[in-house]
Amino acid sequence: MGKPTGFIEYEREVPQERDPLSRLRDWEEYQLPFPEEKLQQQGARCMDCGTPFCHTGMELNGQASGCPLYNLIPEWNDLVYRGHWKEALERLLKTNNFPEFTGRVCPAPCEGSCTVAIHDPAVAIKSIERAIIDKGFQEGWIVPQPPKTRTGKKVAIVGSGPAGLACADQLNKAGHWVTVFERADRIGGLLMYGIPNMKLEKRWIDRRVDLLKQEGITFVTNTEIGKDISLQELQQKFDAVVLCAGAQKQRDLQIEGRELAGIHFAMDYLTDSTKTLLDPEYGGPYISAEGKDVIVIGGGDTGADCVATALRQKCRSVVQFGKHPRLPESREEDNPWPEYPNVFTLDYAYEEALARFGKDPRQYCIMTKKIVGDEHGHVKELHTVDMVKIRDENGRYTFREIPGSDKVWPAQLVLIAIGFAGTDEHLIKHAGLEHVNLKVKAEYGKYQTNLEGVFVAGDMRRGQSLVVWAIHEGREAARECDKYLMGYTNLP
Repeated sequence: MGKPTGFIEYEREVPQERDPLSRLRDWEEYQLPFPEEKLQQQGARCMDCGTPFCHTGMELNGQASGCPLYNLIPEWNDLVYRGHWKEALERLLKTNNFPEFTGRVCPAPCEGSCTVAIHDPAVAIKSIERAIIDKGFQEGWIVPQPPKTRTGKKVAIVGSGPAGLACADQLNKAGHWVTVFERADRIGGLLMYGIPNMKLEKRWIDRRVDLLKQEGITFVTNTEIGKDISLQELQQKFDAVVLCAGAQKQRDLQIEGRELAGIHFAMDYLTDSTKTLLDPEYGGPYISAEGKDVIVIGGGDTGADCVATALRQKCRSVVQFGKHPRLPESREEDNPWPEYPNVFTLDYAYEEALARFGKDPRQYCIMTKKIVGDEHGHVKELHTVDMVKIRDENGRYTFREIPGSDKVWPAQLVLIAIGFAGTDEHLIKHAGLEHVNLKVKAEYGKYQTNLEGVFVAGDMRRGQSLVVWAIHEGREAARECDKYLMGYTNLP
């Protein structure tokens, strides 16, 4: 696909980014538009590889390899190279309901399994995907397409994150009347409140939701299942229910000093920041990093988003603690292609911290031993120790403390970003759902819970995962729900 010799003639290029220091003055997206000529060259790099691993959608060693949505990547790369943008959009939308989201926030496992990436930098798949959908909206090619006929069946979807929205979109296409219930005041789930604006501007979510409304989907906000309305009521009013409430229970620290003021969950911090940005009357931020020494505990993407947010709030300093060693510059022997490449990268947040303070904010192989407060009960400092990661005689990795590596870190704001333990316990108990470790039991590919006519998809079923996996499961659960309602299905 693309130009037969394109991967030899052209180097990998991605969109340029705004200057790190200047973008700290606002909350707008940090990537700049990519010229069409450059995009066509990048599409030309897609080689005729015979077996394109980029859209295999497997899991290898617990990580995605290839696109879980099975995006037809070589096809739309070729169409972009040839300048057939509208046709590229049609191919893209066959498998992905929301490329404007994945093209911005997905870690691109497709690029990790790109055949070019065996020896050279991967095709810039994510950048091309984003450009296709953005051009589709700009050219007016994307318009409301409500179903021509209705089945008369009604479906309730609980949760408006990527799984819920994808499920709603598919079921609406099948002709069912769909109502989405969201406990927050805005639609979008973690897309809205868990990802900061500079990474995913909220106007893109609002634009998509407006389109879904025009296509016939009803959205109900500020409504929590088990509090404002029961699952039993939904079962009585609707012909089927699909639960897509996500993994909402944040993992906590069991550590001395956890009860001190000034210690918050990352998601509470990010939500507060976004509400402050979107609502002039909100009155926040109630959790502010301004003028403070900030420590983020947790080395993942959510922690990086906390770093970027703290920088925009004019923190005095920011450090991010991670328990794992620094990743290598290139793949190691135990991380072969087409696995997701576990290699060192400089995320947007770390570029900004480097520009602001002259150093990468990440601290590796570090463990917090205790948190100490001042006389007013507010966090004052963290006590840590360095660790070394070793492999025991059974081949398992463990961590050992390094004697004499103790250190004290000043902090007036501590953010806990160590992931999610599972879905909301109250919802599970209220609904009487069978679960394992707060993940609702439902067979992959079937999505049927222990309750008749009640399905589950996304993080609520599989646990904390990627946006692309959520969209994948939302689409598949819609297919199974449609089959349940009609006895057959035409959904993919």
